[in-house]
Amino acid sequence: MSEPSVFSRILAGDIPGEILVETENVFAIRDIAPQAPLHLLVIPKTERYRDVGELAAGDPALLSEMVAVAGSLAAEHADGDYRLVFNTGANAGQTVFHVHAHVLAGGLQEKELRA
Repeated sequence: MSEPSVFSRILAGDIPGEILVETENVFAIRDIAPQAPLHLLVIPKTERYRDVGELAAGDPALLSEMVAVAGSLAAEHADGDYRLVFNTGANAGQTVFHVHAHVLAGGLQEKELRA
């Protein structure tokens, strides 16, 4: 059995992290290396899907919930406009292979997004 992802460890309370919202299926935290004034991560509680392609094929309803939570967070923490980014694969900057969405808003910077 593989080790739990950093996200699962945050959810379990093994690693500190401010959980901003939690539903039955997903949770959201602040990114520790923000690329914009608002940079949040929306993460499924399951580690079953490594990237957004696997998630879309395996559980489109969960992907839809992630997008809905992202929109709600942007409405609550920014002006409602946001960018939603899924890095897929190491060459695209993905470093945590537990699917997650980056919610970015407010004066986006032109930095490479990694996670």
